[in-house]
Amino acid sequence: MLLIHDLVEIDCGDTLLYDEAGAGTQASREAVAAKRLFGLLPREQADGYLALWNEFAAAGTADARYAKAIDRLQPILLKHAAGGGTWTDRDVDEGRERALTRRIAEGSPTLWRVAETVIRDAVDRGWLKPASNQDTV
Repeated sequence: MLLIHDLVEIDCGDTLLYDEAGAGTQASREAVAAKRLFGLLPREQADGYLALWNEFAAAGTADARYAKAIDRLQPILLKHAAGGGTWTDRDVDEGRERALTRRIAEGSPTLWRVAETVIRDAVDRGWLKPASNQDTV
C-alpha cells in the first residue's frame, strides 16, 4: 500500500507537509497521476492497484490508517536524523509539527509515542522551536 502511494507521489510530486498551497491541489494531482500510472497496466491489475491506492487515500481501514501513520512518521525520523532538516529551514515549532502529524495516533498509538519522543528530543536540541503559549501540545 505504501509503495503504491509512493509511486503516485513520484509521478505527480510529493507535497511537503508545510506547503499549504500544494496541499490544496494534492488530492487532484494524485488522482490524475494514479489514473495515468495504473492506466498503463492490464485492466485487472489497474483496478487492483487503484483500489489499494484509494484505500490508502480514504484511510477507512486499519491497514490504511497504519500505512498513513508510517508514511507520516518517516519524515519526522528523517528530519531528526538530518539535524532538523525542514524543521529548521522552515522555522517550524513543535505545536505545528504535532498538529500536522497527530494523525499518526489514529494508525498506531505506539508510533505516535515514538513521534512524540523524537519531537521532544528535536525541541531539546533546538531543531524545533518550543510551542508558543497559544499552541496546545
